[in-house]
Amino acid sequence: MSGFEGSYLGANDKISPLAIMECKICWTPYDPAEGDDTRQVLEGTPFMALPEDWSCPNCGAPKEQFIVQEDPGAEAVLEAQRLAPLMQRLEDEFSEIWHGKMRDVPMVNKLLRVEAVGFRYCDGRPLGVLISPWFMNLVLLPAEGEDWSGLAAGEKEVISFPSGEYEFIHNTRGILGGYKACSLFSPMGDFPSHAHAVEVARAVMVALFQEEHRAETDRSAEIRAAREAELAATEAPDLPGEPTRRRVITAGLGE
Repeated sequence: MSGFEGSYLGANDKISPLAIMECKICWTPYDPAEGDDTRQVLEGTPFMALPEDWSCPNCGAPKEQFIVQEDPGAEAVLEAQRLAPLMQRLEDEFSEIWHGKMRDVPMVNKLLRVEAVGFRYCDGRPLGVLISPWFMNLVLLPAEGEDWSGLAAGEKEVISFPSGEYEFIHNTRGILGGYKACSLFSPMGDFPSHAHAVEVARAVMVALFQEEHRAETDRSAEIRAAREAELAATEAPDLPGEPTRRRVITAGLGE
């Protein structure tokens, strides 16, 4: 844990070789891509590989007085870089559908556009929310080296997350290949702006991994049974749908 005072409480293992550091005394940066000519430090030398007696070339402050300015190699950045081409492929596939087939369909919300939001790796598989003018879905993509091209379109699968179990539908499309989708909203007419849809999508990706939702969703069968008994007693004609896990993680967010 020893190292420098100003970043990650001295946890050197959280800093990548690409990290750009800066002196917290005079704000002079050290960029490993440039090295340090004043001490004959070669280009490409990571901050953590600098000599122990290295100091700020401007004010002479020791290494431990440097903090992270930016770290292109940080885990979150690297994950985002790995996910970017997958998200782009997903957006390209459904943008083509939007422009080719869906633009003039009455049910679409033309305030919205196709966007992949909040993608992260879940057990090695990319998971996130896909927004379009006609739906918002959770989308699960195969892990690297995993072949989902044989998925049978329309087949259902229940997948567990910390907040509960969710029903996904299998599908395959063009350059995208096989994927699994869980419907969150459709149609999308209640969303007043694309920014609002993005806000909801991000909130879903947070709630999905919060275990406190599980107790509420696990009571769905009990709630439905009680409601059916109540309606049967009064011979009411309508039975609202059970409070599914999707409704729990999206409750009120689309209004």
